[in-house]
Amino acid sequence: MNLTEHYDQLYKKSSGAILAGNYTIDSDIKNESDARFGITLLIRPSEEIKANIALFLEELKEADPTQYYYPDSDIHITVMSIISCSEEFSLDQISPNDYIETICKSMVDIDSIRIQFRGVTASPSAIMIQGFPTDETLNDFRNKLRENFKNSALQQSIDSRYTISAAHSTVMRFQEKPENPEKLMQITEKFRDYDFGELVVKKMELVYNDWYQRKSNTKILGEFGLR
Repeated sequence: MNLTEHYDQLYKKSSGAILAGNYTIDSDIKNESDARFGITLLIRPSEEIKANIALFLEELKEADPTQYYYPDSDIHITVMSIISCSEEFSLDQISPNDYIETICKSMVDIDSIRIQFRGVTASPSAIMIQGFPTDETLNDFRNKLRENFKNSALQQSIDSRYTISAAHSTVMRFQEKPENPEKLMQITEKFRDYDFGELVVKKMELVYNDWYQRKSNTKILGEFGLR
């Protein structure tokens, strides 16, 4: 996949939809009884990158404070959704050590992962920071995860919703009707090619998480160091 083309097409289609009033409001964000949980392998951006993202979010919040903005602690890049969030899943159904072992097996011969955070894109329901892996290491690792989990007897739902290939971070979701969609998209356009920084991945986390990766609902099951 050409990520630049993917992000560009997504932005063009979604920004037009948002401006036309065809945005999607996530009514579950405020639902305190939301019981959708799953297992995710993820990467956290550096403090420097999060500080740059915060500058962008501050401008968005000023234009429309009614939307849901991800706090620093919750911003992430999904490496692989191993068990998609659902009300049917709970942590007592699995043995986390089996999942840690399969991830470690998949990490053999994986070199360093670098991701360039540059520009922003959108979907009808969210605004995202664009991530560009600098080589094929992340894709190769994802393919090893797919192979090893699908060849195991472990519960998993990899690629059941969609086949992950990008490296974006969702930073805002619509939880209310936008007060000023034009202003929101003006700010998004301003940061369309902004350089948020490059991440050399030092660590990945396997977490038990809710749909929004809220820190208060997240349990770290394992951490994996990279060279």
